[in-house]
This record gives sequence, C-alpha cells and structure tokens, in this order.
Amino acid sequence: MTTMTDTTTRGLIPLPLAAARALLLVGGVATAASAFLAWTWTSEFPGDLTISGYPGGLQWLTFIAGLLTTVFALSAYDVRGLRWLIPARNNAPLALTAIGGFGVTWYTVVSIAAELGGLANLEPGGWVAAIASLLPVIGAFALPEPRTESTKENLKAYLAKPDGIPAPAPLSPWLERAVITVATIIGLAVFTYGIDTEYGELFVGYLIVVVFAVWALHTAGLMDRFSRIVAHNRSFTLAMGFAAAIAFPFTQTDDHYANIGVNILIFGTVALGLNIVVGLAGLLDLGYVAFLGVGAYTAALVSGSEFSRFSGVHFPFWAAALAGAAASLIFGVLIGAPTLRLRGDYLAIVTLGFGEIFRIAVNNMDGESGPDITNGPNGIPSIPDLNFFGFNLGEAHGIAGFTIGRFANYYLLMVLIMAIVVLVYTRAADSRIGRSWIAIREDETAATAMGINGFRVKLIAFALGAALAGLAGTVSAHVTYSVVPTPYQFAGSTPPNSAFLLAAVVLGGMGTVAGPILGAALLYLLPEKLVFLQDKSLLAFGIALILLMRFRPEGIIANRRRQLEFHETGQLDVPETTTLSGEPAAVTKAGA
Repeated sequence: MTTMTDTTTRGLIPLPLAAARALLLVGGVATAASAFLAWTWTSEFPGDLTISGYPGGLQWLTFIAGLLTTVFALSAYDVRGLRWLIPARNNAPLALTAIGGFGVTWYTVVSIAAELGGLANLEPGGWVAAIASLLPVIGAFALPEPRTESTKENLKAYLAKPDGIPAPAPLSPWLERAVITVATIIGLAVFTYGIDTEYGELFVGYLIVVVFAVWALHTAGLMDRFSRIVAHNRSFTLAMGFAAAIAFPFTQTDDHYANIGVNILIFGTVALGLNIVVGLAGLLDLGYVAFLGVGAYTAALVSGSEFSRFSGVHFPFWAAALAGAAASLIFGVLIGAPTLRLRGDYLAIVTLGFGEIFRIAVNNMDGESGPDITNGPNGIPSIPDLNFFGFNLGEAHGIAGFTIGRFANYYLLMVLIMAIVVLVYTRAADSRIGRSWIAIREDETAATAMGINGFRVKLIAFALGAALAGLAGTVSAHVTYSVVPTPYQFAGSTPPNSAFLLAAVVLGGMGTVAGPILGAALLYLLPEKLVFLQDKSLLAFGIALILLMRFRPEGIIANRRRQLEFHETGQLDVPETTTLSGEPAAVTKAGA
C-alpha cells in the first residue's frame, strides 16, 4: 500500500508561521472594519463613501471580502467547527480571499483617484483600507505551503480505486438537501446583487470578489464536496434551481432588471440548444443565430401584427411556438442534409455562410429587392403581447402582494420554456443517441467503424438544436415587440449573435447543462454593465475571455471528460465525485 508523506516548504515571504497567521487574521479583520470609515470627502463618487459608521457601495464588497479572509484565517488556526472549510488542507484559499479583498479595495481607491482627480480626494479611511487589505496578502504568501511526496505513485493508486479516495462520512439525505437549499439561496442572492448593480464600478468590484471567492472555494475542496452532494440529489437540485429562477422577479422592484433576466434566459436557451451541436456532437456551427431568427420571424408573421404579410392570421402562442420551432427544425434539416458530410473548418465555413445568407435574405424580402415577406430592413413591428386564458402578459399583475410587470411575466414564461429545454437536453444526452453524439465528437471514424450512422446522428443533433433555438425565438419576438434583421449576424457588440452564443457554450462549459446558461448570463451582463468603459468595454471583455481561456480552458463548469483533455493527469485537482454534468468521476477516471 502506498503511503503519503507531507512536508512543507517555506512561503514566498520569509516570516515566522505565527507572524504570517497573525497578519492574515488581523489584516482580514482590519479590512472588514475599514469599510465603516469614510473613504472620500465628496459624494460625487458613486455609492457615497463619505459616511462613517455604515458601508456604502463598493465598501460593502470590501467588507464581505475581509469577512471571508477572516473566516478562512481562523480555519488556518484549526479553530474547532471551521476545519471543514478547507478539506484540501492547503493555503491557496487563504491567498485567493486575501487577493480578492486587496483587489476590490485598491480598485476602489484607484477609481476614486482617477474619477475625482487625484489621491488628495481620499479621506484617512481610504488609506487605512488600502494598507489593511495589503496585510493579509503578505501573511498568506508568508505561510509555508504543504507539499506531498510520492505524488505519482499515490495518483496511480487513486486512479486504480473504483470509487477514488475515500470520502468523509456522508451526510444524511435531509442534511444534503438542506445544504443544496442554502447554496441555492446564496446563489440567488449573489446573482440578484450582481444584476441589480446600479453603476459599472460596483459591478467590476462585484466581479472581483465573486471570482476570487469561487476560486477559493474550489481550491479549498468545497466545490468537489458540493458536487458529490449534487450528484446524490440531481432532481432536487434542478427543482431548487428552477424555484430560485421563479423567485427572482419577486426580488425586483424595477422591471428593467426583469428585462435583463428574460433576455438572459432567451440567450441561455439558445446557447443550450447550440450545446447539443457543439458540446455533445462536436460540430462547429458559426451561423446558429439564424435559427433564432427563423423562429422569431415565423412567430412575427403568424401572431397578428398589422405589418405582417399575413396580418389576418393570429395564432395562439402555443401554435406560434410550435410553428417557430418547426420552421427552424426544417431549416436545420435543409441546411444540414447537404453540409453535414463535411467536417471541421469546412463545416464551420458553410454554417457561417448560411447565417449571413439568412440575414441578407430577410433584409431583402421587402417587395422591391425580393418577395414581400419580411418587410426588409424595417422588420415586422407591433407584435402584440401574449394572452393566456385572459392573462395578458403585457400588463402588470399583482401576485401575493407583489407587482409583476410585463418583463417579469415574460421572464416566468421563459422559465417554463427553459425547464422544457433542459428536460429535452438531459433526456437526449442520457439516451442512446446522446452517447452516439459523444462518440462522434470524440472520434467520428472510430464511431462509424463501430456501426454508428454518423450522418444521421449529426443531422438529428443539428435539427434538435435548431428547433430549440426557434422555440426561444418565438418568445424573443414578443418580448421586443418587433423583429429586424440586424441582430442575426455572426459578430457584434451585443448579444445575441453567433460569436457570443459560441463563446457562452465554450466559456460556460461544453457538454454540461448549467455551463451554457451561466456563460450566457455572464456574456449578456458584461456588455450591459461595462457601458461606463465606453469604447474600451470590448477591450476589457476580450482580456477577460483570454484570461479565462488561459486558466480555465475547459469552461467555468467543467465536464469531467473535457477536463481530462485539457490537463495532464498529474496536474488535475483530484475530485471526490461527479461533476455538475452528472458524469461519474469513477467512470472517467477509469477511462483516463
């Protein structure tokens, strides 16, 4: 039996262990306390940081970051009841939380100086915060880092075990569900805070804290333990996720944020459909947004708009939704049938051409350059709001004392459609056809040699993904009141377009359910919240994408199989269980 011996190496900064721990703890407490001081003398900086005794704006983020640093610092002292915070027993979470607090604090200080015209605009509290946030960083990098000998031998022993390294004693089913419930509530609170940020500086600070906090939880090993709990309660986790989604509009007082929410869900639904094509079947589609346009235009033509070519036709929504999905499916089959025998770059070029052909075609179907169907560049405006059994989605309604506006109504409708799409995706991915898609993605030649009809399997993926995009397009047409050709292009400054959809799938995590939805949320929120950067917003956005692809190429929520593709076996974090995509780690370890 292989044994594991632990040694330690000196930290990057030569300090005694007691001094390093003290700096970490004192710095975390001081950072949190500095948020209660005035940082500037004028209220011209967003958030009003002139008040002593109560945090405001970005100071709240400094307070949270300092609190996280303090809690992790206490766990480094092996305080009873806090040891579970770092099951991996390393110092990386301490350094990451300290850097997060340092980052958001110094970002605020620099922003005050830049926007108000110099460091002279800082009050003493700002200087205290800047120095206090530096102390835990020094302490974290002075801690001796534990190292493990015989890593190669122990990793072989780990991979040889059918169930991996023995996990800690399992929690009771009710306690596991309680953990999932608490995590869902925290996730809803964090997302709501991010979407409600009123100015760009606050959103950037929010991103700094969230990124480093999640990174710290991952390196601490807590995310792996949570993945084990999720794997034991997949149905309950999905139910809680949709319950949180339904609760979101009831947390909002401004319908504008519900508008952002419904667009994120539309974007996420389309990205999930693209995930079938790219993530499961491995087909690079650069014109996928055209299927969203097909669904939107179909719904606009049959939903009773006075500017529609068929203005006398007014389908109920369920019929318009089916018509949009069916039209997109037909287009998917018509485009896929002659092109899916191509592979790789050739298929990407053909799909890119289809996307551009669609946009140019609808732009010219105005009765002058082509047949009178889409009203050309003017599009089809005045699409009426949906009406379900006398419930008009265009009007505000009172529910349990809450006022639900127009966009909140459509948001709840999109939650229902998202549930249908997730059900279709998961059932398809877990079926025989789903395993055929994965086989085609991994090696089409080998899959064909094993008897899989590669063309038929790819065509089904193409058609199903197109149908899901068309379904989302029918709702998009009613939400925006009109359909015009402009958004349905390969690239642009705002989503949805094919480039953003593909980025949402890749960045979120190909082959997973939650990954594309999370990627869509981020890619929609970033341009929305970074408007204050003006012409530099796309530069900042591009830098963020490059950094994410450099340090997390498998996506934010990684499919275990793809994680093995992007990392050397010895470089992988040794997880305890399945990923959020539901793939058993034991199976993938055996495959590795």
